[in-house]
Amino acid sequence: MGQITLSGIERTYGKLQVLHDINLEIADGEFVVLVGPSGCGKSTLLRLIAGLDAPSAGRIDINGADVTKVSAAARGLAMVFQSYALYPHMSVRQNLAFGLENQGMARDEIARRIAEAARMLEIGPYLDRRPGQLSGGQKQRVAIGRAVVRNPTAFLLDEPLSNLDAELRISTRAEIAALHKRLATTMIYVTHDQIEAMTLADRIVVMRAGRIEQIGRPLDLYNAPANLFVAGFIGAPRMNLLPVTVVSATADAVAVEGPGGFAATIAVDGSGLKPGEPATLGIRPHDMTIAAQGGVDAEVTLAEALGPETVVHAVLGDGQKLVAVLAGQNAAASGSRLRLGLDPARLHLFDRNGLRAPATQAGTR
Repeated sequence: MGQITLSGIERTYGKLQVLHDINLEIADGEFVVLVGPSGCGKSTLLRLIAGLDAPSAGRIDINGADVTKVSAAARGLAMVFQSYALYPHMSVRQNLAFGLENQGMARDEIARRIAEAARMLEIGPYLDRRPGQLSGGQKQRVAIGRAVVRNPTAFLLDEPLSNLDAELRISTRAEIAALHKRLATTMIYVTHDQIEAMTLADRIVVMRAGRIEQIGRPLDLYNAPANLFVAGFIGAPRMNLLPVTVVSATADAVAVEGPGGFAATIAVDGSGLKPGEPATLGIRPHDMTIAAQGGVDAEVTLAEALGPETVVHAVLGDGQKLVAVLAGQNAAASGSRLRLGLDPARLHLFDRNGLRAPATQAGTR
């Protein structure tokens, strides 16, 4: 089992508070990704779970037992670091065996575990090489293999792909997903890359400035971000956010006006909104189309032809920037004008405090 519960976790360094009242329950076998910008506290939180650092307040439970003051070695967890942390003077086989030998494990059991990890991660041909003879992707698989042979209660992975090139990140990401499916072991994965979070996680924990902003399944966060921060962080390209003014608001719909004469009525609960107050309208780049009428008139500043789709960067008359991802090979060119359609059913509305107005039944996405 690998059930982990964090209750009221805080961490301060002198007068600097890095984590604020973190509460999180991770189910056995779940793949949870901690995501957020650099400095948001996600790696600090992972170190607290691992036992490499101690919380200033709060409690950490693993499988119902309080391990807040238990040493890292006694927690039954395995950590994979960004820097690989392989012993350069040892062969791959020796790196995999080192921790098991220190536990006094029998040689035949060590050999069995190494063979199984080598098969699973396809590192058999490298067992007698040293880390200096391996590529970055091979080193990362060895680092993961060193965790696998321990049969841990949970895997903790701290930005394990950040040192790899783009193509290798994609393939290694797929390997980690497949590994989790085979092992069915709890994994907690830290990254600043929201694409990694979206493609790997059962649930995503979005963090900012030491606080949890939202927890949910990837598509739940994508379709219903709780606030402006999550809306702008989850999704690539990021959500377009336009300043608008509330014209009318009821419990069933909100009418707004925005830049370039744009107007729309959105099926959200506007009970907390008042006419005349500012709000923010969100629209995903992939939810925009070329329209014959309505929408907003925009000037194209850059068109990126990617083959199956065209990414159009545009600007409205008031200087507001937009990004639209249009299906197919669009002939839009820099300096040309397009009318971009914004489907009311795909719009998100955020109040003056940055909180998302909940969709009504008619507007549920």
